[in-house]
Amino acid sequence: MRVLLVEDEAKLARLVARGLTERGDLVTIAGTGREALDAAADDEGYDVILLDVRLPDMEGFEVCSRLRRSGVWTPVLMLTARTAVADRITGLDSGADDYLGKPFAFDELLARMRALARRGPVARPTVLEVGDLRLDPAAHRVWRGEVEIELSAREMALLETLMRRPEQVLSRDQLLANAWGVTHDTSSNVVDVYVRYLREKIDRPFGVESLRTVRGVGYRLTEAARG
Repeated sequence: MRVLLVEDEAKLARLVARGLTERGDLVTIAGTGREALDAAADDEGYDVILLDVRLPDMEGFEVCSRLRRSGVWTPVLMLTARTAVADRITGLDSGADDYLGKPFAFDELLARMRALARRGPVARPTVLEVGDLRLDPAAHRVWRGEVEIELSAREMALLETLMRRPEQVLSRDQLLANAWGVTHDTSSNVVDVYVRYLREKIDRPFGVESLRTVRGVGYRLTEAARG
């Protein structure tokens, strides 16, 4: 198994690397987030990444998020002494596949690594992107380029539905079912109202046209075109 071990505690890194090497694994050690990002870009790739949360230049959460945004889907096992529920949620939302608290039993580490290696890399984008429009479903945040856009919960749900099916025409009933819920007692006309709200926030301030009306059918989100 080819392993990228991201750990800034030199003694722990040596111990884990030695244990893995003795069982036949090929281990690359990175001591910073930047080194981890550079190593993960290796064309040969890795079977699993062991990623410490507390690194000297950036948190492991940020490293994991950057890996996923750059299209690296190698399974990530986060290693940390921070085992509070909020920290575990942050790790998983950043794109990690599993979470192991320190101190840990080496046999448990191996078992989790085997499970992740069997799963293999599976693309699971943590941030949706359509052109320069980005949406982070976990953090409930949206950007057009580098500008963050404030949306209501309903606007966010409607935009997420559209961004998960870019370039596809979605009917009002489809949008209503996904953004309001199939049991929601409301008219499909409310979709038109919220589409107008969205356009006022994600398109018009930027001089673009990405949320398009398909007459008689519904709406489609495309890469931004200058209006």
